[in-house]
Amino acid sequence: MPAVSLLVVIVAFACSPLLSGTPLQPFDVYNALQGFAQLGLPALAIGITMIAGEFDLSIVGTYALGGMLAVSTGVSSPALGVLAAVAAGAAIGAAQGALIARLRIPSMPVTLATYIALLGLTYAISGGLSKTYPNSDVTLWVDQTLAGIFSPRSLLTLAVFLIAAVVLGRTRLGRELRAIGGDRRASRVAGVGVDGLVIGLFTVSGTLAALGGALLSYSYASANPDPGLQPLILAAVAALLGGVSLAGGRGTPLGLLAGALSVALLAQIVAITALPDFTTQLLYAALLAVIVAIESPGLRALLDRFRASRADRPQTLS
Repeated sequence: MPAVSLLVVIVAFACSPLLSGTPLQPFDVYNALQGFAQLGLPALAIGITMIAGEFDLSIVGTYALGGMLAVSTGVSSPALGVLAAVAAGAAIGAAQGALIARLRIPSMPVTLATYIALLGLTYAISGGLSKTYPNSDVTLWVDQTLAGIFSPRSLLTLAVFLIAAVVLGRTRLGRELRAIGGDRRASRVAGVGVDGLVIGLFTVSGTLAALGGALLSYSYASANPDPGLQPLILAAVAALLGGVSLAGGRGTPLGLLAGALSVALLAQIVAITALPDFTTQLLYAALLAVIVAIESPGLRALLDRFRASRADRPQTLS
């Protein structure tokens, strides 16, 4: 699914001049990658938890808090602002992971409660208002054009995906992550350190979400105390397009990368062709409907019966 989705969207992106009447420019690719930079880290954060059979709803709250902390503490030193955001995200993720792993609490209620609490905390820090980031040099730097289509923010996001791909693809962590998503009880019997892995997983998820929020706030030169549910929805769509199973046990960082790029390119196609804004929402809804249909057990069973019936047919000699 990830490769097919990305290929279809790239073809549609290449054909968008047929509707817009103007040829594609490097700036169009730059804008698409900027959208990917905004979406990528939350998509990776939620995607790796879904692979393990969990779901981190708190990424939006951590995203907002990370941006607010970065703007508040990083005026004179942007690195310090990012460090404060990442440290807070890691601490929040570790606390959630400990509750989920040690007390055997489902992740949905824990992360939902954390999301609500973090939004309240972000409102308290900002007084309910957006907070401006006055360091314009940092804002210009994170979004400066590199090689015509990249920016430091998009390159950093790509680097994080590649690091995750190496770690989960070349070490046993990736196998263990998919194992606990497929069958947690069997993983415990096999000697997998499930509790430690879940705690580490949510720590990484919180770190990624906070980093994404910090970079976005530097880019916008302001931090929003409530980014809404759109980052969560788009991250979930990207994860599902990236081949992550709703039931857990399947998915890779490179698949998540393809899913995030697909969503970002779709948004840019809508912008290039000047379609109404609601078209983007309809496209995402249609994609989710297709993904859910493909993932449905009933459809899989029907396809299995169809294949079995074809295999059982007697072969006739010509």
